[in-house]
Amino acid sequence: MDTSQTRIKGYVEDIIYRNNENGYCVLDLSVGGELITAVGNLSGVNVGEELEMQGEWTSHAIYGSQFKITDYERRMPKSADDMLRYLSSGAIKGIGPATAAKIVERFEDETFEVLENKPELLSTIKGISQEKAQLICEQFKKQFAVREVMIYLEKFGMKSSECLAAFKVFGMNATSRIAENPYVLCNEKIGLSFERAEEIAENFSFSASSAFRQRAGVIHIIQHNLLNGHTCLPREKIISPACELLGASGDEIEAIIDTLIEDKELVLKSIDSRDFLFLPNLYLEESNIAKRIKVMLDFPPAQGRPVEKDIDEIEEKNSIHFEEKQRLAIMTAAKKGLLVLTGGPGTGKTTTLNGIISLYEKRKLKVLLAAPTGRAAKRMSDVTGREAKTIHRLLEVVWGENDKQSFSRNIRNPLEADAVIIDELSMVDVHLFHALLDALPLGCRLIMVGDSNQLPPVGAGNILHDIIDSGLLPVVALTEVFRQSLESLIVTNAHKIVNGEYPDLSKNDRDFFFLSRGNIISAASTVVDLYTNRLPKAYGYNPIEDVQIICPSRKGELGTVSLNRSLQKLLNPPSPDKEELELSGRIFRQGDKVMQVKNNYDIMWTKGRQSGYGIFNGDIGIIQAVNHNSKIMKILFDDRTAIYAFENAKELEHAYAVTVHKSQGCEFEAVLMPVFAVVPQLSYRNLLYTAVTRAKSRIILVGSKDQVFSMVDNDKKARRYSALKHFLLQED
Repeated sequence: MDTSQTRIKGYVEDIIYRNNENGYCVLDLSVGGELITAVGNLSGVNVGEELEMQGEWTSHAIYGSQFKITDYERRMPKSADDMLRYLSSGAIKGIGPATAAKIVERFEDETFEVLENKPELLSTIKGISQEKAQLICEQFKKQFAVREVMIYLEKFGMKSSECLAAFKVFGMNATSRIAENPYVLCNEKIGLSFERAEEIAENFSFSASSAFRQRAGVIHIIQHNLLNGHTCLPREKIISPACELLGASGDEIEAIIDTLIEDKELVLKSIDSRDFLFLPNLYLEESNIAKRIKVMLDFPPAQGRPVEKDIDEIEEKNSIHFEEKQRLAIMTAAKKGLLVLTGGPGTGKTTTLNGIISLYEKRKLKVLLAAPTGRAAKRMSDVTGREAKTIHRLLEVVWGENDKQSFSRNIRNPLEADAVIIDELSMVDVHLFHALLDALPLGCRLIMVGDSNQLPPVGAGNILHDIIDSGLLPVVALTEVFRQSLESLIVTNAHKIVNGEYPDLSKNDRDFFFLSRGNIISAASTVVDLYTNRLPKAYGYNPIEDVQIICPSRKGELGTVSLNRSLQKLLNPPSPDKEELELSGRIFRQGDKVMQVKNNYDIMWTKGRQSGYGIFNGDIGIIQAVNHNSKIMKILFDDRTAIYAFENAKELEHAYAVTVHKSQGCEFEAVLMPVFAVVPQLSYRNLLYTAVTRAKSRIILVGSKDQVFSMVDNDKKARRYSALKHFLLQED
């Protein structure tokens, strides 16, 4: 067990709640005569057992102090009293409280020995037949089997949750299966990495040339590449890294790949005369997305009255005039029910989007709005005046077995909507888009809005680009920059960047500024001074609320980690009046600007008299309070106050400076961006474009003109292998 965490021993007095799907339990534990509440994944644990646990004390906003168990060891009851409590709990099928009392009264401390090995003695008790005695003993042995598997696997450094997952997959044969092939632990439902399976395999003197090892190694290479956004890989690109990892020849790897294809652990697909390999789930998701889109194209929604008159009435009511492409987009949304709307800043995307919504509402259609992140959803709400949710919240995310994400809204329980509009589609990966399409009712309209020149999603896939490139769906690209927007250098320079032209860095009298600096130290000092002094004095900005530093990288003097450290010292230094929490070398202090970096659907928030749960990846807030007595923090995210248990602070990062990737879907009053000595893998055009388009009123680039121009010149986007375009174009 990890000695850095709290360790306690106690007896299970009662099980308050148990989720049989994922093993999550809420227990009453007797610890040194005191009753405490403990929570965690504890499949199979029953009343009367002794647990030695590691974990940490937390404070739940509603339920108070709890011990969150991260790992544990089970000890079966030893005394007659503990055995009676255990058997009376119903842990063994066929034994209730009355029968438990008879058994323990007869056999006392030998009770468990009889239950495990002597069913003939058990049948001497009145009311227990030989057949029932046999069944009781089998149930008891099954309980012990879980314990034995856990004891066996814990020797190899596996956590209790991983041991339980292995037992669920392999049952009572878990120990023999793992001894025969430790690489079965890489099974998705268990989730061990290939590297950890390698360590366990060393205990069995496993052959490096074993087919089990080679199969797991090839799968590992493909899974690893998914982290780079690929949904598939060319077969030939797997051979060399697999040979290096496994110490095998190319012919051996080719043979292993063939076997994995035959066993349906990999899918082979020829695309443009080149063989690609998929993991089965991604193959199904991409191919199913294509099938669903084709069905939507083949069966458009029923046509109502002519569209033109409705558009004229919307123009008159709102005193606006739609340009030709804007009008085309609104008409396409009405007639086809399927549309991709793209465009850069200043091209009228928001006006067009509002026109589509107005038309749908005029026709009494129920419209749902969503975006991939919390801040993108809030921005969508702000520009439309209507509620927008994250896609996860729209689909009603739930967490199932082994902490796997699923959605309550799906093909069996579709959304109640006539039209769904998704913003920031460039950020949506294959898994989320597949789930969204799965939840659309038949005949539902789908409008997809995005800027194809922004960064691709962090997850696997390239949905927006593949859909546009296929030419199969109606796409309206807004390209005309409106006259009022041409007055903005942010808009004109953004369009220059995306077109491969150098931005105008000479003007410093509007909303786009460039400050040249000769070295990293000078650039970093200037960024900090602008944030803390010059911008607040010149424009009255509150640096925390109005200004955002956006960096290409986390690392280095001009990275987010270093800048956040400097800015916290200047803007929010230690004070006797401010409580703080130290966690993993970082200090979170009252008044700090922070960002949530992982979706968390369990964090409670309040907004006036409203309350709810869920803080999402990319949400930015200010720490209002740090309470060590209750072990909670209060963080204000826009207009919601969230209650954070200390343990959830590990999902926070300081946010005076954030990366370009983390800023996607957001808009800030003013943006500061250091551009000096950017690492080559991050020095490219659409990263610069994405950063510039985050600024609403003002952007200042600090650094090297050559670096800015170098980023504009580099349009070599990292190659991302995906197959959606192919699936859309292939004949069914």
